Amino acid sequence: MWLWESVRLIYAFLAVIPVVPFAIIYWAYGAYSNNRKKAFGIAMDVTTVLLIGCVAVLYDYIFVSDFGLYLILLVLLLLGGFIGNMQFRKRGAVDTKKVVRAVWRIGFLFMSVLYVLFMFIGIGKVLLAPM
Repeated sequence: MWLWESVRLIYAFLAVIPVVPFAIIYWAYGAYSNNRKKAFGIAMDVTTVLLIGCVAVLYDYIFVSDFGLYLILLVLLLLGGFIGNMQFRKRGAVDTKKVVRAVWRIGFLFMSVLYVLFMFIGIGKVLLAPM
């Protein structure tokens, strides 16, 4: 039980400000491999997981619902279907690895924008709430 609580606490700590884990992973893997492009990609991939959770919680708080995570997963699945369909029409076959990578990277961009937007809205909601 304490292990699960520890993992939840670490995840919550890292997800609050996802720029910090991004910078740490980018710096550490970049120093280890001397390949900044690959380090940037790995930092994006790891940060996307944190952003999905954080944006889902912010969505649930702002819109007073429990649908945030499901909506994000639905959008990512639909995006994967669209990209897979385009790839099938162009090449006649679907490269699943490329589709998943494209969806994950687009998800990073989408979640980053939503994180900033929802964070400002959430802060405004807290500051303007009656005491």
